[in-house]
Amino acid sequence: MSVFGSPLRRSAALSVVMTAVVAIVFFFPIYFMLVSAFKSEPEIISQRFSFLPLDFQGLGQFQRAAEIAPLGTYLFNSSLVAAINVGVTLLFSALAGYGFAKFTFPGRTALFLFVISTMMIPTQILVVPLFVEIKLLGWVNSYQGLIVPGMMNAFGVFMMRQYVYDIPDEIIEAARADGAGEIRIFFFIVLPLLTPALASLAIIIFIWSWGNFLWPLVAVTREELAVLATGITSYTQPYQRQPMWGAAMAVATIATLPLLVLFVFFQRYLVKGLTAAAVKG
Repeated sequence: MSVFGSPLRRSAALSVVMTAVVAIVFFFPIYFMLVSAFKSEPEIISQRFSFLPLDFQGLGQFQRAAEIAPLGTYLFNSSLVAAINVGVTLLFSALAGYGFAKFTFPGRTALFLFVISTMMIPTQILVVPLFVEIKLLGWVNSYQGLIVPGMMNAFGVFMMRQYVYDIPDEIIEAARADGAGEIRIFFFIVLPLLTPALASLAIIIFIWSWGNFLWPLVAVTREELAVLATGITSYTQPYQRQPMWGAAMAVATIATLPLLVLFVFFQRYLVKGLTAAAVKG
């Protein structure tokens, strides 16, 4: 009897094959980037592809990347923007989620619907209005203009509201009966209960902020304010110099590594946070 004789086994085998094909398609660009970071320039641009470097460069492309452009500055700016965006977004999202879930005030439902409806607006549509705003504020080519627009996230508010909604009202009422104020209740009772949700949201915001390309490209033009996502273009602009594809691949590898580490070690927190937010409330 054939191993794939039954319809159930054939379906399972087909699912495995399709999953493997999709995984290869998605993984190949990452593999190409990693391998190219250790290849020589002629080997990268040659029409003959090799799965392993024929002319192994070691860390030569990484050193070249640091010599051509201020790679350390790009790393610092990306880390600074991501850290501030994560911290402020977590605080504001938790506060807003607590307010929407546990307080009753006129227009609460309408305001919450308005907030989550902004998630349906493509980011590209908001670029021009945001740029006009930061220009009026004098924030073009500044850290404020780079960071402030990403300090609030509608998805974070929605996610925190779903989690806070499931916190028993009895816990909060008991704290109020003991004389605790709203600020104390939030920071010492509600916030610790939101730790799993905050961890999931922190990963999501970090991934978004670290890889954000469009807004840094529009908001800053000075090289000392560039982030990794936009700094890669310094290695591929032919009007300045011969494109350095090896150095660009090395920088892309550096930019990708934190995201890969987050995904590998914190994948279950990310998936758990997203699925829980979808079914709560």
